Amino acid sequence: MTVVTSSASSTVPHFCEGIQYFGEALPDFATYGTIPAIESGQKAVANPTDTNAVYQTLLAADALRYLTLQITGSKASGHPGGFASQAEAYAALVMLGHKNIITEVGHHAPGFYSAMFLDRSLEDMGISTVQQLRDRFREKHGLLGHLSGYIPGILAPAGPLGQGQHFAMAAALLHRDKLFPFTVGDGGLGEPYIMSSMAHFNTAYPQVTNFLPVLVWNGYSQEHHSMVSLKTNDEMIAYWKGNGFAEVVLVNAKDFDDQNQVGDYVDSTAFSFQKRLEFTKAVLVGMDKAARSALSGTLTVFIIKQLKGAGVHALGAKSHNLYPKDTLDAPHIVTALQKRALCAEAWQTVRTNAERAGGGPAAKTAVTEFELPLAEIGELPLEEYAIGGEPKVSTTAMGRLVGIVGNKDKNFLVTNADGNEASGIANINQALKINHPTTDDLYNQAPGGQVYEPLSEDACAGLAAGLSLMGARTLWCSYESFAINGLPIWQTVTQAMAELRRKTPSTITLFTAGALEQGRNGWTHQRPEIEAYFASLMRTGNVFPLFPPDANSIQGCYDWALQTKNKGIVITASKSPLPIRTTLKQTAEGLEKGAILLHEIAGGKTVVFAVIGDMTLIPVFEAAAFLETEGIGVKIISIINPRRLYRPHDTAWDTCSEPDNGFLSDADFEQLFGGDALIGVTGGAAAMLEPIMLRSNSKRDSFAWKRGETTASAGELMAFNGLTAEALTKRAIELVH
Repeated sequence: MTVVTSSASSTVPHFCEGIQYFGEALPDFATYGTIPAIESGQKAVANPTDTNAVYQTLLAADALRYLTLQITGSKASGHPGGFASQAEAYAALVMLGHKNIITEVGHHAPGFYSAMFLDRSLEDMGISTVQQLRDRFREKHGLLGHLSGYIPGILAPAGPLGQGQHFAMAAALLHRDKLFPFTVGDGGLGEPYIMSSMAHFNTAYPQVTNFLPVLVWNGYSQEHHSMVSLKTNDEMIAYWKGNGFAEVVLVNAKDFDDQNQVGDYVDSTAFSFQKRLEFTKAVLVGMDKAARSALSGTLTVFIIKQLKGAGVHALGAKSHNLYPKDTLDAPHIVTALQKRALCAEAWQTVRTNAERAGGGPAAKTAVTEFELPLAEIGELPLEEYAIGGEPKVSTTAMGRLVGIVGNKDKNFLVTNADGNEASGIANINQALKINHPTTDDLYNQAPGGQVYEPLSEDACAGLAAGLSLMGARTLWCSYESFAINGLPIWQTVTQAMAELRRKTPSTITLFTAGALEQGRNGWTHQRPEIEAYFASLMRTGNVFPLFPPDANSIQGCYDWALQTKNKGIVITASKSPLPIRTTLKQTAEGLEKGAILLHEIAGGKTVVFAVIGDMTLIPVFEAAAFLETEGIGVKIISIINPRRLYRPHDTAWDTCSEPDNGFLSDADFEQLFGGDALIGVTGGAAAMLEPIMLRSNSKRDSFAWKRGETTASAGELMAFNGLTAEALTKRAIELVH
């Protein structure tokens, strides 16, 4: 092993500054390694069986391993082992010209950063040398520990397991001519959502197969053996075929081992060089077969079976994470880096291939580096109902608009796990049809419909939020009670949107059938605590929970949401016929200021009711009527957009892309909420009232949800939670006396 520094040789490319070890040329390098296998002006190798292509795929795999270990070692932190075990697979994808690569494994981040460095994508954030790559790893405004939307060339965020397939399927749906591989670890394969979501997607969209799971079957998860480590090859193939995958391409490193390694999982970097080339060729040829299969209409998976940590500092689960002892000066790290060290000329070959692959750096070619053109939907025909007229169902009023949007925008998708009809939005199904292999007009279902109904909130939220991240308009509908099961990926997307370098439509939700409507269903359907989740997310700066008080207001809220970018918009409304209390103009004011005055009567002292929700207004108006007979003044404020009621410094709005700095001023807050006493009222979590409670200087109290129970009516359920006119009246009188 020859060790030089970048300053010791004039032949070392500038981008290699910071590489600690350079090795001697690998065998036959002069023959197969000097002329880039991806020719100038081409996007991929011409023939995956060509020896030059195979040889240089091996060089790329070793370069990825070296960089992954060196940048994690530079901070003695991060995750090299998982990515290392599939380096040949990633290298093969690049050499075949595929750059739209996603991962389900956030722990693969340092490997993805290494790939983005090699193809020059990271130059867009000022990273041109390996030293800068090391310096910026796991640092603020740098390369954070898990993938995000901030990094040039990276298509989607990754962190929680079980999410990556949603992004790949969403991208595949929008871009039918491109391949979207995504790596999935055998540790994460235990997440139930991955296979079930792909199976439902394939049933709904059998023609969309241009997403390619790349299973990294390395025998281990984070800290122990993976739960599928004892499966035989035949059992693993049967597992995927049993879940609808017609083509399973499995390349097992064990088949090429000439070092008598123990166990079913082996390290290919320990093979003789000739056997390393044979294994790499099998991966390159197999990946080419899998890619062509996926792009030609066959649901396909590629599986690489190789020991976790192959080619880095440790093997098995011990390779997963670096600890403070794992510094670049530690002997075991030094040894590992020296084993993987390439000669300077090899680095240049790898760089040239990476840059040419796919037509240029991922930062210039990946689909997410461009805004997706949106269909023109024009001005929505809002229908304004008369105040005091016939009660209307809010969700149905919004459903009419959703149907109009979908008919004008064929990329638009509505998702719902529990059924739109149950939420008062059957008109969405009538207008757009449920995407289903069985045509049945009675149930408004047909192939190609724009309503996606897997019985999984994760799959609903995943595809809807994933499509929004990829640039399309969507709507995720759910019962408020069950939406919590889909929120992890929705939150992942909203936080990625907060740092995206491009505009994308906000991810919009409609949560119906709130707790107060679900009395007879009991506590299993009464979980408005989800609103505390959104109350916390409001502080991120780009999440806006909206609470329209009636059927007019919900139309204004949806119309506003459609015009926003890079935000998470949560609309919560009832599916019961309720009084019309506002005009469209009032909703516009409420969206801008946060709240509107619904009712005011002067009196000796004034009680202000700050109300979130629609049904909760009923006992408040009853309480107001009694207080007015006692000579007590009352103001009823409907809170439509509580995020506006925070003070600017309460949120991180200024750190968000597409920042929204709209907040109600102190003077306007006092004019709206000022009084002798203030009572916050919500049928959900009290946390949503925080902006008002923070700013009010009045004597104050809050009435909110406590817990669920089986009741015969909404009124009885509100009474169980203390939300009655009598209780509100009593507390109001106590506060003003």
